[in-house]
Amino acid sequence: MTFSSFASEWWPYLFILLAGSLPTEVWRWLGVAFAGRLRDDSEWILFARAIANALVAGVIARLILFPSGVLMDVPVWIRLCSVGLAVTLFFGVRRSLLLGVLTGGGSLMALSYLFAG
Repeated sequence: MTFSSFASEWWPYLFILLAGSLPTEVWRWLGVAFAGRLRDDSEWILFARAIANALVAGVIARLILFPSGVLMDVPVWIRLCSVGLAVTLFFGVRRSLLLGVLTGGGSLMALSYLFAG
């Protein structure tokens, strides 16, 4: 396989793949290398968990309060009810993430179909 055997239309995809994956792969491999040396209750792990939870909470809040695309057509009360149902079921049934996600998505679709459509 030679350098000239690549068709010119594949170069943007190759660039996106390399530019998108290589910078994150370095940090993943460093994480794997150092993870064995850290305790689960260390301050660094607790800090990383807090950052990850804050990022997820921020993304969810943005999707609820400032949606984009088709989600803008769904009233805010339906989005809030769906999140409330998902969180309630998540904490009510042994913290099942799958059940919480399915409840949130299912209730968003059902309430949108019944009231917004």
